Amino acid sequence: MAVVTEEQIREALNSVNDPEIKRPVTELGMVDAITIGDTEITVRLLLTVAGCPLKDTLTRDVTNAVAAVAPSHLVHVDMGVMSDEQRAAMRETLRGGQAEREIPFAQPGNLTKVYAIASGKGGVGKSSVTVNLAVAMALRGLKVGIVDADIYGHSIPDLVGAGDARPTQVDDMIMPVPVPISGAEHDLKVISIGMLKPRKDQVVAWRGPMLDRALVQMLSDVYWGDLDALLLDLPPGTGDMAISIGQHLSTAEVVVVTTPQQAAATVAERAGTMASMLHQRVVGVVENMSYLELPSGERLEVFGSGGGRQVASTLAERLGHDVPLIAEIPLDEKLREGGDAGRPIIVSHPDSAAAKAIFDAADRLSGRSRGLAGMQLGLTPAGRL
Repeated sequence: MAVVTEEQIREALNSVNDPEIKRPVTELGMVDAITIGDTEITVRLLLTVAGCPLKDTLTRDVTNAVAAVAPSHLVHVDMGVMSDEQRAAMRETLRGGQAEREIPFAQPGNLTKVYAIASGKGGVGKSSVTVNLAVAMALRGLKVGIVDADIYGHSIPDLVGAGDARPTQVDDMIMPVPVPISGAEHDLKVISIGMLKPRKDQVVAWRGPMLDRALVQMLSDVYWGDLDALLLDLPPGTGDMAISIGQHLSTAEVVVVTTPQQAAATVAERAGTMASMLHQRVVGVVENMSYLELPSGERLEVFGSGGGRQVASTLAERLGHDVPLIAEIPLDEKLREGGDAGRPIIVSHPDSAAAKAIFDAADRLSGRSRGLAGMQLGLTPAGRL
């Protein structure tokens, strides 16, 4: 049996690229250990996050690469997870030693109000709420942007009627897609991963570091100009993107969207609690699909009642500050039709009960002064003299 060395195996692994980052696993620090036995070789590979969707691809590629230089050995691939320090070292490698681009909204003194629209679960209408809140603010004369941070379930381009519009790139700067809003003084500025994909039907299957990089790019590489408000449509739950938002935009204010039913309310409370753990302030709760108004004028509570008030009350108690219920939006077929047509109900039927509830919520959010009160100034105490 031919003798194989660790150096030979590492050399072979230089040909194995991470399927998402497209860099060798050896260069990224993903090869933790190589154990060579008489008949078996074990490669311990460190994933950036647990539950990597492409670990089968990595297992296959590593096995094939090692088998090519040690055909008489049985190859095992043992999967582990990187530590925070190892992930930081990988990011440093990817940046080539250069500092990360600055996110303007995270800088001391930036006056843009950033609202992260969150939910505990999918299907509560979070994206529709985000779009209509943004359009309502634009119709009030504010300069507004939307970041579609729901990477896997991006729907903002369709909801605002952007169609196949794509952002313009000027050198290393990306211009957001301007979406005209009838009656608004300023266009709505929108960026979404759906606008950056080569094909509309292309599936996005990224892990934590790629999600984080996409978020940073949409916040720092995009020229937003002077915005009054930036709304981020977060994916449901408390996963990687919610954590990244907390790390990069700790001053973002969180709006939690739920429906009246108990199941949605319970998980919505988790989303609000998670935001607080990341030092973000929860500023309101929106209850969507609150009721259906029948032709007789009677209200049919299709999904029960009280969920929004429960979330607001629970979060206020947990977080130690007032968390108001800022809207109870009724079920309205026009809202669904407007989403399908890319014409938000705020524009198509501004006098509807749903639109009025959304206008009220937008006014409550944006009515506060656009100043520095409560913002971190990035100052370090020098001690008493």
